[in-house]
Amino acid sequence: MRFHSLPGSKRYPDNESEYAILLDRHYTTLSELDPGAALLVVTSEWTESPATTPQMWPRRSEVTPSAWHWQTLLEEPEEEPEYRSYTQLYAETIPWRQDAIDVLLRAVADDELANVLLAPTDLRWLYHPYDGGADVILPTREQRDALKANHQDWLSELASGL
Repeated sequence: MRFHSLPGSKRYPDNESEYAILLDRHYTTLSELDPGAALLVVTSEWTESPATTPQMWPRRSEVTPSAWHWQTLLEEPEEEPEYRSYTQLYAETIPWRQDAIDVLLRAVADDELANVLLAPTDLRWLYHPYDGGADVILPTREQRDALKANHQDWLSELASGL
């Protein structure tokens, strides 16, 4: 399910008032999902070789400096070697609290960071913030419908739900 982070499906915040709305919506949803004591944060970086440097998005290491390199993924194995790109996945576990990921969520909202996943350490749900909102993946239709009912005004007005 997809929630929008600003009223009227506005994609990017323009001022601190809109950042406050955006952060409140993310934290409200995450609190309802109840990550427990710790939150798993997965971020990504792109490189032109399997090596983890040089990074194309240095903002990732600024926002999540404690993250460890978890895995390297080859994007398109069929591509000629000189055109291949790699996704480097980084992970960290942080103590969950209301302001724990302000900098991360602001970077995502400003399109300075992409492909972020948040989850409890048991991975019972996934939360994917993006510039404009968040996608939530829950294990059951009932859980999805309950969360959706709590935040009808955060949903897209489009029939597709996007």
